[in-house]
Amino acid sequence: MNTEEFIRKHREQDVRDLAFVASRYPEVDTAFALDQIRGWQVAVRKLPSWACTDGLLYPPHLSMEQCSSEQTAAYKSALVARLLSEGTRTDQESVFVDLTGGFGVDFSFLASSLGMRSVYVERNRQLCDLATHNLPLLGLPDAEVVCADSVAYASSMPFASVVYLDPARRDSHGSRTYGIEDCTPNLLELLPLLMSKSEVVMVKLSPMLDWHSAVKSVNARLTSASASEVHIVSVDNECKELLIVVTHGKKPFSLTCTNNAQVFTVADESLASDIPLLPANNIIPEYLFEPNASIMKAGCFAHLCRQYGIRAVGPNSHFFASSMDHPDFPGRRFRVVAQSTMNRKELRAMLAGLDKANITVRNFPLTVAELRKRLKLKDGGDTYLLATTTSSSAHVLFRCQRL
Repeated sequence: MNTEEFIRKHREQDVRDLAFVASRYPEVDTAFALDQIRGWQVAVRKLPSWACTDGLLYPPHLSMEQCSSEQTAAYKSALVARLLSEGTRTDQESVFVDLTGGFGVDFSFLASSLGMRSVYVERNRQLCDLATHNLPLLGLPDAEVVCADSVAYASSMPFASVVYLDPARRDSHGSRTYGIEDCTPNLLELLPLLMSKSEVVMVKLSPMLDWHSAVKSVNARLTSASASEVHIVSVDNECKELLIVVTHGKKPFSLTCTNNAQVFTVADESLASDIPLLPANNIIPEYLFEPNASIMKAGCFAHLCRQYGIRAVGPNSHFFASSMDHPDFPGRRFRVVAQSTMNRKELRAMLAGLDKANITVRNFPLTVAELRKRLKLKDGGDTYLLATTTSSSAHVLFRCQRL
């Protein structure tokens, strides 16, 4: 059995099990085969269209885990297409440059949608070789692959319509870094040069980064350009990416929070406002809302309250109440059935007939596991218990049905 046959026959098996029996196949390049099998298995989950493309080669596991998903790559390609359609410079050749090509997922999606001369830059020779092999199979036979350091290439590159980069977020020891100045290449040092040679720069950063500080740091480095847009991208309510768009001039700033099909955009003037609170009384709200992960990350709760006419249950509860449902709310929606404090008699009445529930706690003194143990409830079912602290510092539980 040769290496290609081995990959094809075993690609749905557990790689750890295959590693134990690798010695039985001396004619197989098992290190390469296991990388390809593991890579294809990740692609089935993250890049289904790639997994269906015969002949693609995959990198070692770390590069596969760090690469963008198909969903986030498609989001970026649509975003860049929109940015370029709003551009004003027409005196230069249209060129797209990805300065940190990596496995090439973002590059391939952006290059395919933009339809212009596209340049993939990557300092890792192995990844460049993979890109040279894979890009023609992905419909990009004319893409230019350059094996070079991103800073060195940027110093000599001609004007580009759009520059994209995804700085490495690991230090020399392999540990994760989250500060914008700790990434490689250092975006803050490189930005003035990039803006002198491009119309738009888009940067992908860790979702762990504080976007307020990132925008402030970027703007401090620039005089005739600014961070005009921030996009916080979630998939299935898991925050995946923080995107910063830098453009020329001082354009009005916007913040966009996305989670699958949910899109919520906030203008600059709406970001620093007081959050209206639910009155501290015993009135049970009819509906509760929990924002999606992108909005939680953004912290744009005041604008959310104004747009939907809702009030926060407490200053740090991150649950919001209303007397009416909002079907288009960007997050989870609940109809409140009952409410209780942690008083035993109240709890017994509210939980009557209940043996299992889905529990969520926010700004509450007990963890989900601790609260579940105290209430003696199994996990699951159609009932949801939301535990939080109100504006009067009372610890409350809401028994709800998910809408």
